[in-house]
Amino acid sequence: MRGLRALWFRMLGTLQHRRADTDFSAELEAHLEMHIEAGIAAGLSTVEARRQTLIKLGGVEQARQAYRERSGLPWLESLGRDLRYAARTLANHKGVTAIAILSIGLGIGANATIFAIVNRFVLRPAPVGHPSTLLSLSTIPKGERCCNHFPTPVYQDLRDQAHSFSSMAAYYELIPASIGGSGEPERVWGQGVTTNFFAVIELPMVLGRGFARGEDGAPLIVLSETLWKSRFGADPQIVGKPILLSGRTFTVVGIAPAAFRSVGQILDTRFWVPLGVTRQLVANLPADNARDFHWLSVVGRMRPGVTRNQVQAELQTIARRMSQSYPATDKDITFPVDQAGSLPPREKAAVLLFLSALSIVVLLVLSIAGANVANLLFAQAVTRQREMAVRLALGATRARLRKQLLVESVLLALGGGVLGVALSLGATHGLSAFRVPAPIPLDLAVSAGGNVLAFSFVLSVLCGLALGVGPAWAASRPTLVNALKGEDALARPGRRWTMRDVLIVGQMAMSVVLLTVTILFLRSLKAASNIDIGLRPQGLLMLSVDPRLNGYSAEKTSHFLAQLRQRAAQLPAVDAAVCTDVPLLSGGNRSDGFTVAGHAGKDAAFTYADLYMVTPGYFEALGTPRIAGHDFGSERVDGPRKAIVNKAFAERLFGNANPVGQHIKGGQWTYEIIGLAGNAKSRTLGEDTRPILYRSLDQSIVDDPSLMGYTLVVHTRGNPATLAEALRRQVFALDPAMAVYNEETMEEHIRTAYSLPRAAATLFGIFGGIGLLLAAVGLYGVMSYGVSRRTREIGIRMALGAQSGTVERLIVRQGMILACVALVLGWPAAWMLSKLASSFLYGIQPHDAVTFAAVPGVLAMIALLACWIPARKASSINPMQALRTD
Repeated sequence: MRGLRALWFRMLGTLQHRRADTDFSAELEAHLEMHIEAGIAAGLSTVEARRQTLIKLGGVEQARQAYRERSGLPWLESLGRDLRYAARTLANHKGVTAIAILSIGLGIGANATIFAIVNRFVLRPAPVGHPSTLLSLSTIPKGERCCNHFPTPVYQDLRDQAHSFSSMAAYYELIPASIGGSGEPERVWGQGVTTNFFAVIELPMVLGRGFARGEDGAPLIVLSETLWKSRFGADPQIVGKPILLSGRTFTVVGIAPAAFRSVGQILDTRFWVPLGVTRQLVANLPADNARDFHWLSVVGRMRPGVTRNQVQAELQTIARRMSQSYPATDKDITFPVDQAGSLPPREKAAVLLFLSALSIVVLLVLSIAGANVANLLFAQAVTRQREMAVRLALGATRARLRKQLLVESVLLALGGGVLGVALSLGATHGLSAFRVPAPIPLDLAVSAGGNVLAFSFVLSVLCGLALGVGPAWAASRPTLVNALKGEDALARPGRRWTMRDVLIVGQMAMSVVLLTVTILFLRSLKAASNIDIGLRPQGLLMLSVDPRLNGYSAEKTSHFLAQLRQRAAQLPAVDAAVCTDVPLLSGGNRSDGFTVAGHAGKDAAFTYADLYMVTPGYFEALGTPRIAGHDFGSERVDGPRKAIVNKAFAERLFGNANPVGQHIKGGQWTYEIIGLAGNAKSRTLGEDTRPILYRSLDQSIVDDPSLMGYTLVVHTRGNPATLAEALRRQVFALDPAMAVYNEETMEEHIRTAYSLPRAAATLFGIFGGIGLLLAAVGLYGVMSYGVSRRTREIGIRMALGAQSGTVERLIVRQGMILACVALVLGWPAAWMLSKLASSFLYGIQPHDAVTFAAVPGVLAMIALLACWIPARKASSINPMQALRTD
């Protein structure tokens, strides 16, 4: 208590130091006068009395300093003085300060942006109560690499047997639905959850409540705050009211907070219903006792005092028990766990690899920027050597000088940090508009929140200390005689390479790595733009509907789509109107394994193929060539199954033989191949050509409805975007309550598919360009500084007959030697980093010969330009003026 009181008085003394100094000075002066008068009364002269009094007190200034140290916080006062002096010093060197702040700002802005992405998708916990004790469970069945989802019986067994969890809940991730409210009907996505779901994740409601025990089959719904505001005007009385969801009446019981979209934080979920109602909204879900249908995601709340290792050990025991009890479905099964909100295991490795590559690149950018600033600080230390020498001669300690210089560099870095945060805010805003080619709603918004600000502050301080320690150490150790003469007090005799040269070599070596990666991704983007996607995107307009969400049966859905195609085909300038379940290049579709019918055994040909439902005329409308056979016609629902396959499919099963007329078996069906189509990109642009099997939509819609709905594709002779409103009117004419979604031209759809290679090329290109520019500026700065320091030497050379060309070659050769050393050091690092980027390149290899051949040439051109300008300046020096230079 006494210590806190003393600290409080010291803080008050620090804040009121001027008033305290004035009061103490007055008291001290009165004390002096009293002692002087006593001395005079004792017979001393006035001068002698004052001298004796000062000796007795030990000095006025010493007394004042001792009082300040006892009544204040000296280190805080000293820091304040250092900051004020540093601010004045930086303001007096506006050019150097501006360049340094810009360099550091670019480096910190790049790192803050990547940290914001990492924080959003890797570090940020789920917006639930006590996220550290909420775990997501995965299952890995025999023969599978990974599966996030559980069969119902497996979830129930874990719920009953895993005592490390106080509670466990399950949910079905994706339920498409049509919802009313204000405006046109809207298609939204929701989840089916167990009734204890909101209690397990400890999610407080904005309004109302979650579900209660016994309500598993009740028509109840929890809305997201976003949907509540957009569709129902934030009605505060909505709890207890009925709403229509896919033609069914549900009663609203609660409103979930806007921050919560889903436990996984990626899906943009807008509503939640009890799990028992899910089968009313999603067709063809299996019975609850099916142990081979993986459809549920599972989360569990750890008991207090239980560790993650204990949980994993218990789950391994349960897995072994299941493997013995159910060898047909659960043999060798395992149950990995992770903190809720983490990336799904399937995507986690790829995302972390991409973010790791980006992190390395932005750290290189920051290192290059730091080397630039360090060189500036070294150069500035030389210009301030006389100041440092005078301060040392007057009694300042070297530690005091280093502290002052470090404060200046940290203040400089903090200014760069402020600029970096501003740049990061703009960058994250742009990244939030990024779209992934996927038919499901994803929440990919990135923001620079408190964590990013704290990261930027810490990184700025560390950069300031790291960049300032070298120049501060060098500047505090000048050779006093040389400094007072105006010579370079930091130079050391016999050194051919200075610290500035080392920094420049490091800069340029890192820029070799950045340049290599940048060229790789730019060439990858060019290769991606030249990929044959297997269709003609011009003149195509798409929009999607899902009649099942309005209660349509399979037969009525087929009839609705036929009517819509007929109406669309009658519109002016429309050449064709067809339907499919999922457009190509949408990120994925269902797949199945196929063999030639009648062939069995381990040596029989086998292939996996992506499945698409299409209507007659699909290939002609999209411009995909049909190589052999014929198109779909009026296949009966109960008739033999027909299929058209692409060349990749035919080559896998039949080699070079004609597949038309052959029969293949996949799943529960046997298909007759009636046609052969050209290859097309199925899921992504960068994939190897995948086998595709096209089925008749009218035949497949009954027993295999599409979760994503159905897409109308219209080919027109004019601008397809002008047909959008007319097509919407045709949909509403058939059913005013039908939701229309995913409305876009095929060219827009393809651009979205190109978004991944374009984003990668843009990010790496920007960061690589910044790094290369900073390295070039750094080399130019060092060469210019070298010319300015060698003015007298150059003047003497020219006075003795050296030609301007000779001087130019001398300066350029010095810079090119640095560039060559940097190339030798940077090339191996670029070779290794290119392997890390191989998973994200399209159409080229990571060790692309053109790229690695181009890097030396580009670097040589930039280095030559950066050296030539100072060399021209050196060659134009007037020898007489140079010899008179101080």
